[in-house]
Amino acid sequence: MFDIGFWEIAVIVVVALLVVGPKEFPSLVRNVGLWAGKARRFVATVKNDFEAEVNKADELKRLLDKEAQIAEAHEQPEPGKPTVPIAPPEPKRPGMEPHTTSPGAAKTGTPERAHNSSDDAANR
Repeated sequence: MFDIGFWEIAVIVVVALLVVGPKEFPSLVRNVGLWAGKARRFVATVKNDFEAEVNKADELKRLLDKEAQIAEAHEQPEPGKPTVPIAPPEPKRPGMEPHTTSPGAAKTGTPERAHNSSDDAANR
């Protein structure tokens, strides 16, 4: 945490011994040790609480992403929007003409049928 070496600590101890005196020095060292222990426990508690909150935030993000995927899967289709993908229309080929109706069939609404030899066989 702090970049303090052995000699720096030794100088601090000697100065504290001279300032406080030999009678009060043991209680001072004990109090400093208690405060240092409390500070370490506090820092460890804050660190663990912070990590727990980060883990909760990550879990919440995962749950929201999963909920969005589920909502997208259950989304109601818009009116006019096909629910099944529709293939694009095939391009027109040269020589292929669209189905037409005869002038007489247009009045009745029945399309003109192409002459088919299998229809003739079935009608006989």
